[in-house]
Amino acid sequence: MTFLWPESLWLLALVPLLVAAYFLILKRKRKAALRYASLTMVKEAMGAGPRLRRHVPPLLFLVALIAMIAAVARPAAVVRLPSQHETIILSLDVSGSMRAKDVEPDRITAAQAAAKAFVNEQPRSTRVGIVAFAGTASLVQPPTQNREDLFAAIDRLQLQRATAIGSGILVALKAIFPDVDFDLRASNPRLNPAASRIPGVPGGASRQPGASRDADKAPAKPVPPGSYKSAAIILLSDGQATTGPDPIEAARMAAERGVRVFTVGVGTPNGEILVGEGWSMRVRLDEETLKQIANLTGAEYFYAGTAVDLKKIYQSLNSRFVMEKKETEITAFFAAAGALTVLLSGLLSMLWFNRIL
Repeated sequence: MTFLWPESLWLLALVPLLVAAYFLILKRKRKAALRYASLTMVKEAMGAGPRLRRHVPPLLFLVALIAMIAAVARPAAVVRLPSQHETIILSLDVSGSMRAKDVEPDRITAAQAAAKAFVNEQPRSTRVGIVAFAGTASLVQPPTQNREDLFAAIDRLQLQRATAIGSGILVALKAIFPDVDFDLRASNPRLNPAASRIPGVPGGASRQPGASRDADKAPAKPVPPGSYKSAAIILLSDGQATTGPDPIEAARMAAERGVRVFTVGVGTPNGEILVGEGWSMRVRLDEETLKQIANLTGAEYFYAGTAVDLKKIYQSLNSRFVMEKKETEITAFFAAAGALTVLLSGLLSMLWFNRIL
């Protein structure tokens, strides 16, 4: 727990002074009681219970005072609260290497099953979009709350050649910010002055990268990575980028807009040798790139070596998007606790001694 106004905690120095004043008052009362022998005899007849009871209301009042001082310092704590994610984009690798069977029954089938389970567990208020990328990337299903449309889009995924991870990030980013265009032909879309229409994404008229539809508006200023809480991207891939924009530069563009890109690497460390018509190649997982993408955007990387692992990862992400840990001011809890304790102290004092404290 932290305090937004920690300088207010110096008021706690008053607590020992109040305790000392209380005992000083008790001491004076004892001296006065010695003058009346009959009063002393009555107190002895009452026993120790009532004598201890008289200290309970002042003790509760002291606890209430401490809670009130803590409330003045504005305490904050990391608690689990409902997430504000309104849009989640699943960016799925559909390159030819996804037919490898090191993840049973094969990588693409496991990815489709896990994606369906993730979509099915999302709150109805969350919109989910589907991006498929191989040599190019396209938005196969715009963000929607219709689960049937999402399942159908996942089932329609077809394997293609090459792997353009950077395109998968940029098209997903385009789905979140429709008024922004990116150049998918450039190796570094952040530096190329020419913009192009993004295939499969409507409304991609040619403009400068980062420019909005309104020519009078200046490009948006970068924001802290991970600060955009209304949307997130989940990128699943099993191999190295072989074409398209640099995935690291694409991740930086997402980071500049505050969008987190959670990455999932599916496959095994040794990969698998795929055989085609007159060719063979070993498909390996490039974990370093996926980790760097996640780190740049303030997200996390997950490794899925089996279909079970993949489902567990999506379940973990689902719970994170539904209930997210956030630093939240909890002043109201301390103020309420202090007020209730003061009320209890006064009620006990009235019940036992017919006076308030």
